[in-house]
Amino acid sequence: MFAGLQGWHLLIILAVILLLFGAPKLPQLARSVGQSMRIFKSEVKTMKEEDGSERRDSTEGPASTTGTTTGSTTGTGTTTPPESPLK
Repeated sequence: MFAGLQGWHLLIILAVILLLFGAPKLPQLARSVGQSMRIFKSEVKTMKEEDGSERRDSTEGPASTTGTTTGSTTGTGTTTPPESPLK
């Protein structure tokens, strides 16, 4: 992402930010960016924990089988595969 940036590129970017927001607004801007990053990290952590608990639940055994079928049985005793949802 920052592979092609050199030191003077960053100085120009900082100067533009200073001109756009002004010196008094920069601490408030940095505080809000930090707060947003904390919220984002906590949400990612929560999502990872939920995903891990769902995987543990699925490996413990079948949950509920009401209303779920994977195929249908014909009169001859053979099972036909379920239809693809991509059709």
